[in-house]
Amino acid sequence: MSKGFVLGAVLVMGAGVGACADQPATSDTEEMLSHGGQLPNNVPIPNATGLTATISTTGSIDLGNEFFQDLGKNGRRCVTCHLPTAAWTVTPSQIQHVFQATKGGAIDDGLGLGAIFRTNDGANSPEADVSTLAKRRSAYSMLLTKGLIRVSLPVPADAEFELIAVDDPYHHATAADVSMFRRPLPTTNLKFLSTVMWDGRETFPGQTIHFDLSDQANGATQGHAQGAPISDAQRESIVALEFGLHSAQIKDFDAGYLDRDGAKGGPNAIVAQEFHIGINDNFGDCIDADNTGCRVIGAPLGSGTRGAPFSPNVFTIYDAWAGSSKAARAAIARGQKLFNTRTFNISGVSGINDEAAFGNPSVVVGTCTTCHDSPNAGDHSVQAPLDIGLVDEGVRTPDMPLYTFRNKTTGEIRRVTDPGRAMVTGKWKHIGRFKGPILRSLSSRAPYFHNGMAANLREAVDFYDGRFNIHLKASEKADLVAFLETL
Repeated sequence: MSKGFVLGAVLVMGAGVGACADQPATSDTEEMLSHGGQLPNNVPIPNATGLTATISTTGSIDLGNEFFQDLGKNGRRCVTCHLPTAAWTVTPSQIQHVFQATKGGAIDDGLGLGAIFRTNDGANSPEADVSTLAKRRSAYSMLLTKGLIRVSLPVPADAEFELIAVDDPYHHATAADVSMFRRPLPTTNLKFLSTVMWDGRETFPGQTIHFDLSDQANGATQGHAQGAPISDAQRESIVALEFGLHSAQIKDFDAGYLDRDGAKGGPNAIVAQEFHIGINDNFGDCIDADNTGCRVIGAPLGSGTRGAPFSPNVFTIYDAWAGSSKAARAAIARGQKLFNTRTFNISGVSGINDEAAFGNPSVVVGTCTTCHDSPNAGDHSVQAPLDIGLVDEGVRTPDMPLYTFRNKTTGEIRRVTDPGRAMVTGKWKHIGRFKGPILRSLSSRAPYFHNGMAANLREAVDFYDGRFNIHLKASEKADLVAFLETL
């Protein structure tokens, strides 16, 4: 089977697999799924800035794996929201394509009936009217425009806060069913994970990341796919496939292939990249062997992990391109250096500046890598959800709900579009906290942040520049974007 055929089938898979619960996929894809087709390593997949690729440590990607099978009751599969062509998540453009390409049934012309379009969490409200094409476009607007899935959780019974007001443009949310709209996280490069899910609700004390992902696979089948619990063997098969996946940009249209002349871009270098929970953590020692993540109360900022000092030089992929005579490569190297070394004041960040364990520092002088500390991955190597202002009322867009919470003890008020970690722990100080994701294959998976508020990487850089008053020059922003696009 040629790489060109496989890539074409994968692209079709995004539009056709599980298109409708009562429809088969296209014949090529159906054959690959039914007869254990294999997706070879390093198939180049185009995106806006170049090419990306995935490799599996098993030698190829088994398309007969349960990850690609219909295990639920509504036509969805893991691959429905975790496409190889989007670095194992899904993008609005792909979702729009599925909306237009899937046909069938007796409703209108059948558009918007693909498996991703299910009201349980694909629609803005589970009660949304999807009886006509126009109503389906409206009902699935968050999915179509920002690639957001609706997450539903109740306010914890023992929460330190209460929900006193709801402004939901979709007229559904209550304290018993708070609607939160979030991007599906990639199911690749999971060797770097310290936290499962944006709010960490699938990260369990005393358990391994492997256990967490196994539980997540089962929960997703029951929730997203509305199916029955899956077997331990099925869980293990899905997790094994996910842990084998490594994805990264392999070529930049301007700089060329990203593993040339001493550079270490692409997925092959990820396989060999060292990682353990707590590696290079900037917020205290972490020595747990069971991968749960930890902090030593009272450990000073910058104390490092396992006896090693924290290093801000988190990314070293393009060290060899510093001073390159090729302008595009030199810009990428400058962007990497800025990410590692440009200092600014970190203040007003819940999870850092309000932590008694760190002495409640009003200001921490840091860099991007103060929080994005995992070497050549860029997520936080321990469980460290932070509130950097992504859900504040001041940045709310009209399509987002707004929730008003009141502290039961102090009477303090907070208005946010998503309570984040607080919906898991019930802790007041956890409102608005989210994990930082792994920063590889970024060019394939816009928009960015948990709520898709940054349509592109320039908007993401602009957010950080404004939030922390970094005062980046236009040329520095361009260099940072050039670097991020090559990850």
